[in-house]
Amino acid sequence: MKIKNIAAAFLMLMCLSGSAMAQKVKSKKDAVLNDRQFWIQQMDKMVRPVLQNLANDSLRIAMPKVTSVHVDNKEHRIKVQYVEVLGRVLSGIAPWLQLEGGAADEVALRKQYREWALSGLKNALDSNAKDFMNFDIGGQQLVDASYVALAVVRAPWLWENLDKKNQTLLMKSIVTTRKFKPVFSNWLLFSAMNEAFLAKFGYDWDPMRVDYALQQMEQWYTGDGMYTDGTSFAFDYYNSYVIHPYLAALSDIIGEKTNAYKDMFEKIKKRNERYAIIQERLINADGTYPATGRSIIYRGAAFHHLADIALRKALPKQLSAEQVRCALTAVIRKTLESPTTYKNGWLTIGLYGEQPELGDFYNNQGSPYIASNIFLPLGLPASDPFWANPPAKWSAQKIWSGENFKNDHSENLK
Repeated sequence: MKIKNIAAAFLMLMCLSGSAMAQKVKSKKDAVLNDRQFWIQQMDKMVRPVLQNLANDSLRIAMPKVTSVHVDNKEHRIKVQYVEVLGRVLSGIAPWLQLEGGAADEVALRKQYREWALSGLKNALDSNAKDFMNFDIGGQQLVDASYVALAVVRAPWLWENLDKKNQTLLMKSIVTTRKFKPVFSNWLLFSAMNEAFLAKFGYDWDPMRVDYALQQMEQWYTGDGMYTDGTSFAFDYYNSYVIHPYLAALSDIIGEKTNAYKDMFEKIKKRNERYAIIQERLINADGTYPATGRSIIYRGAAFHHLADIALRKALPKQLSAEQVRCALTAVIRKTLESPTTYKNGWLTIGLYGEQPELGDFYNNQGSPYIASNIFLPLGLPASDPFWANPPAKWSAQKIWSGENFKNDHSENLK
């Protein structure tokens, strides 16, 4: 009888213990994250498979060989996906890698990512590594090299912590893409960014490639903060994916080298502000936005520009930092909430989950990782108003809840 009682007591204790443990796990799971914690959680989920595998020299083994159903040359698109994913991931998390301090768990995570980024870059540049990356396989790599260049420009810490040998290898890898003639479109900015990278870090650079891109973009400015992408206007997000963020970065770097573009850079600044206003208004009350134009599978990168101008603390007076934070948080939630957003931990091709028909002929497994550029404001410390100020409604929420709200007018800014 005593033994039975002891056994019953033991089972009850185990049940209570298990229940307490389950409650603890549930409590941890249900803990409400603040916006910054949520962004870091989503950033980590998105980019971890890329950088962890690259650091372990296993990216080519682990990364799926997926292309768009509309692909033009499947074998080639798979060959170039590795430099593509490297540049896109690093360009988005670079400001966060550059940041110092913060909460202990964030500091620890950043330390890990810095180690992965450096090890990953070294593997990408090591001709003896499994994950060695050629930068001169095809024209697409002019694009992808520029994202690597943009990442290092955004996070000089990466450059400063690469040894001299790997600095030289990275420089030479980027220079090899000069052999590719850019498409007469936003691609001119990719050539210019590669030269700006060289200029920033003290190498010989070609001012003509920069000048050509800047002068041509000035010719393509069409009004109300927007540029055509080449000779005709398209209602897509290339003003945000590429044009405005690249022009802003070029203004910073080239503006330190010469005063020749001073007036142009002032115009660019004003256009940046105007397009930020338009971008914020495109975000619906539920975080959706018009799914129009090519490259729509880039998800949150549709707001690369808005994230970039927030990071730069250059938002126009009409936009508070906190309303932009809340609007971008809504976009992150909406574009990543579908259960088919990831497949075995890797981003799928689609806007809301896996939607193969939304892909373009040039898309591969690396392409959707440009979405990491929505995370740029993580480069601001937690004490910055962007993160510290209380939540605020963004324009669509105010308008569609019936609030009286100031109307909007176009600006020429030629």
